[in-house]
Amino acid sequence: MNYLAHIYLSGENPRIRIGNFMGDGIRGKDYLHFHPDIQIGIRLHREIDTFTDFHPIFRQSKHRLVPYHNHFSGIIVDMFYDHFLATHWELYHHESLGIFAHKFYNSLSEFHLELNQKTKSIAPYLIKYNWLERYKSLTDLESILGQMDKRFSFPSNMKDSVELLHNNYEEFQNEFVKFFNELMIFSDAKREEISKEIYKK
Repeated sequence: MNYLAHIYLSGENPRIRIGNFMGDGIRGKDYLHFHPDIQIGIRLHREIDTFTDFHPIFRQSKHRLVPYHNHFSGIIVDMFYDHFLATHWELYHHESLGIFAHKFYNSLSEFHLELNQKTKSIAPYLIKYNWLERYKSLTDLESILGQMDKRFSFPSNMKDSVELLHNNYEEFQNEFVKFFNELMIFSDAKREEISKEIYKK
């Protein structure tokens, strides 16, 4: 899953949200150097990624993209699913997406000293360009995918995937809804399990 989903699946604790947001940038047992709540978020991030990668519905969405985008297909589906979460946000959270996003941006500033270096570098751009709300717009999604393409040494053509999303919108959307319902249940249970394990030490 991508940024918005990871943050949402963290619950209401701001440090768990931060840990889940920066989970990709933490290797091995380096997570042990952070606040216990951030540790929970990092470990939850890893569990979410594993659950996602092996889930048959996610793989079904990914398979639709493989002929055109090969090993970039998983990254693209992550972005598509964040688009659907943003589009149907009112079904999943009592706060508006705008309020939710800006609360998270504020927490990045509040806990700035606790962030890893990669997150400190990303945070100003996340806030300035309001990434979390931009996933809702297909035009902005296409732009973000185009920016991501520039990070690779060879073309991924991820920007072109938005046309596939247009042409298969209902299929991708139905897959997201079914998958995300299962992922929410999994994440809630896993977050509680990890929290109990960390705080009993």
